Amino acid sequence: MADSPDAAPPAGPFGPGTPERFVWSRRYAAGLGGVRGLLITVLGDYLRPTGSAAPTSAFIEVMSRLGVEETACRQALIRAAADGWLVTKRSGRFTWWQLSPAFEQFLAMGAERIFGFAASQPGWDRRWLVVVTRAAESNRAARHLVRTRLRWSGFGPLGPGVWISTHTDRAKDAEITLREARVFEDCQIFLSEYLTGGDPAVIVRQAWDLDDVEREYEAFLAEFTRQPSDDPLVRTTRLVHAWRRLALLDPALPTELLPAGWIGARAVKLFRRQHAKWLPQATQEWGRISRHAR
Repeated sequence: MADSPDAAPPAGPFGPGTPERFVWSRRYAAGLGGVRGLLITVLGDYLRPTGSAAPTSAFIEVMSRLGVEETACRQALIRAAADGWLVTKRSGRFTWWQLSPAFEQFLAMGAERIFGFAASQPGWDRRWLVVVTRAAESNRAARHLVRTRLRWSGFGPLGPGVWISTHTDRAKDAEITLREARVFEDCQIFLSEYLTGGDPAVIVRQAWDLDDVEREYEAFLAEFTRQPSDDPLVRTTRLVHAWRRLALLDPALPTELLPAGWIGARAVKLFRRQHAKWLPQATQEWGRISRHAR
């Protein structure tokens, strides 16, 4: 099917997007549900590795298999281009979509984090990153942004306005979040070390709901221990999409702070095994449907 003449947004290297927007805006990485979230997974798993453009029909095909209607798919593509994710080119009556350089870099960073995610933190030096936040009760937007972004970065709330993480390399993530919320000047970021006192495991239970994380892992294992679909694109996309969500929900704490026999370790093994098994067929199928516009 040919694309309508007005379907393609204005072409440009990034549109209104910038590399910084993609790297630091965690809402792009989240993709927790919705058509845009699925589109990120498709772009990262299939379009990015090819390094080439794909026609509208390829996206409509794969998204329809995932239960997304054609209209919603087209709208998502147009919005993605408007946000600087994609650039377009015309070939006769058809539109082809390619990753912008900025979003390609963003997806590469995301892939590194997702596929390197191990559900625990190796080599912890026993130091803690502490963020003290202050935002007026009336400033709901800032409070929501700080709370959401810090959680996505693996921080847990220890008390009102106090967030902790064992990942001391994420100070820059916290700083960017506070700057985006326009509260940076009223906040502080500390690097601290536990000396003595009560069991740190108590702090962990205060800051993170590990029971909820465990339930999410149980659901993941139940869904993907067996092949959830005969369609290679569907099963692989669903697997990666679910894993991307888990990588944001789980703070990946050091093993010594996790319950014995942490379920995340089993989930990591399952994800890596199934992804290695399913990806080749999915890649082959994507190549088939993206080769020609129709």
